[in-house]
Amino acid sequence: MTTTTIAHPIPADWRDFLALTKPRVMRSVVFTGLCGMLVAPVSLPPVIAFTAILAIAIAAAAAGTLNQWYEADIDALMKRTAKRPLAAGRMDRESALHFGIGLGVFSVLLMGLVVNLIAAAFLAVSILFYVVIYTIGLKRFTPQNIVIGGAAGAFPPLIGWVAATGEISLLPVLMFGLIFLWTPPHSWALALLIRDDYAKGGVPMMPVVAGARTTRWQMLFYAVAMAIVAVMPWPLGLAGAFYGIVAAVASAAFVALNIWVVMVAAPTPATMKPERVLFVYSIGYILAMFAALVVDRWIA
Repeated sequence: MTTTTIAHPIPADWRDFLALTKPRVMRSVVFTGLCGMLVAPVSLPPVIAFTAILAIAIAAAAAGTLNQWYEADIDALMKRTAKRPLAAGRMDRESALHFGIGLGVFSVLLMGLVVNLIAAAFLAVSILFYVVIYTIGLKRFTPQNIVIGGAAGAFPPLIGWVAATGEISLLPVLMFGLIFLWTPPHSWALALLIRDDYAKGGVPMMPVVAGARTTRWQMLFYAVAMAIVAVMPWPLGLAGAFYGIVAAVASAAFVALNIWVVMVAAPTPATMKPERVLFVYSIGYILAMFAALVVDRWIA
């Protein structure tokens, strides 16, 4: 790894430490983790439930911090990430490393001591997977980085379920699979929009290595697989008609947008690029799917 050396970093303040935690990513992690807990057949006491979600949030903050610690050199080269605390020179890497490790250890201990050891083990695996497997082992070396690394972002609903029940069953596995298969089309839609930025940073994202056409077709493949997994809880009796209808309609729209991405090859206005529309829709889609699971459980 090439290290970005800052001779005299500007003193960091609380906003820089907050930025290290990737708050936007943390919000989605907390939401899916909470949904995994709420759809479980067991209700936790409020204090324990809050503690479990807090531990998931702190773990996400730890993973985001350690990701930025390791990728400071790449972030400094990319327009999208150049203003991050380490890339911009507002913080030294050692402080970020200590902050990230401290958050990670605390989150796992909190989950293990207050909730249960199985949830704590999954939480530890999720942090290590994101930092060691994805950030260090995959991100710089293979265009499949986001495919394999997508498992890291798929852990929260599984952890939420295990926090409530202490065990794994088919529904949380399907929730895991939904996020895992959603990640490639979601991430590659963004990668198509900022392909030059990734190339400048030396990150072998699929559009950089394989080109736009191959990327678009692979996005469609994952979108179809994702749609199948998204609907499966309904016919399997793990969710009711409300969820099933929402999943079928929303997933059909997701696949349709991916077909649009494949079919539209001519240049289009920046605001109407199919990749941009898909990226924005994909964020709402994944949130809506998990919200629908919770509502379905409440009305069942």
